[in-house]
Parts: sequence; C-alpha cells; structure tokens
Amino acid sequence: MPDNTPLKGLLLCGGYSSRMQEDKSRIAYHGMPQWEYLVSLLQQVAGEVYISCRPDQLNAGEGFSSYPHLIPDSVEGGGPAVGLISAHRQEPETAWLVLACDLPLISLQSLQLLVRERDSACTATSFISPFNQLPEPLIAIWEPAGLAALEASVLSGGPKCPRKSMLAGGNVKVLENPWPQEQFNANTPEEKAEAVLMAKGRKEL
Repeated sequence: MPDNTPLKGLLLCGGYSSRMQEDKSRIAYHGMPQWEYLVSLLQQVAGEVYISCRPDQLNAGEGFSSYPHLIPDSVEGGGPAVGLISAHRQEPETAWLVLACDLPLISLQSLQLLVRERDSACTATSFISPFNQLPEPLIAIWEPAGLAALEASVLSGGPKCPRKSMLAGGNVKVLENPWPQEQFNANTPEEKAEAVLMAKGRKEL
C-alpha cells in the first residue's frame, strides 16, 4: 500500500545563536545568507519549505521575515523541539525533512540520499552522527508518528531533546552518510572559521 504522507522541508532558525555571537541563519558561507542557501537545497527535494522561527522574528528586518512560509513557535520553551512540535501542530499529517541552520557544509547529495532512503514506516529516517555515533535529529526526516511522540514526551514533562525522543522511540532508520563532513555544525566563531576553510577547500577540489 503506497504511503501518501506528504514531505515538506523545515529549516530551524529560532535559536538565539548566543555562542556564535551573530545570527547563524545570516552567515554567508555560500555568497548568500545561510537560510537562503538551505531553503534552496530543501526546495529541490522536499517541495514546500517552511522556516521555523520565534514569534519576535516575524518583525520586519529579521532577514527572512518576508519569506512566505514561516512557522512561529506555538509552544512554550526553547530548543529545536519547540520548532518541531510547532510544525507538527500546524500540519499533523505531514512528514518534515528537518535541517538546522548551523550546517555550513551540507549539500544536495546528502539530502537526496536521506529522501531516497526514507522509510515512512519508521518514526524517522536519520543520519548517524560521525561525532558521537548517535542519530542526528536535525538532519532527518520526521514522520508524523515521531513528532507526535516528541510532543507527548515534552508535554508530559519528559525529555525535550529530539535525539532522546528518537532513541526512546526505538524505530528510527539510521543511515551512514558517505559524506560525514557535511554534518559539521558551526556554533562558535572558531567553528565558523573552520567551516569557511573547509568550504573553500572543497570548492578548490
């Protein structure tokens, strides 16, 4: 029986970027703000793409405030779980290809692999992290059942960490990414500088 669950893109931009000391979604690793670059990637594999943000980011001047598909946080708290749950509440029958905005090296090839290997019978399809060998919840496809479980956990006072929710569910398809360097997160000025050098070296190959 074919699965008709729609797949859409969700870019998480609601963090405060306190460690980076500048808005991570606006850093121009690829000649444009990072949010624009990642939206353009997601649009090639996931149809409609939404940006998850804080309500105060809807104000003019926030860079992506004029973008037509925004999902402001609709639950209390902080962290990526809030963005995931808010998207699920808006479209509870949708699966979401989720990306954090702090992935300067991610490219189309990784996203295409994730979509190609998606198993909608699982709660999520995720890459394994090359840094700790655990599922990567913010480069992943979350199915409606997985997001419903995350929401139930958070609302009941359970773990607010998407990775812990994935592990608790025990029904995640985990993939080995042939390009593990693309999962590099840049959360500090030092990591930003490292990412710039890595991106430059990749372009020169």
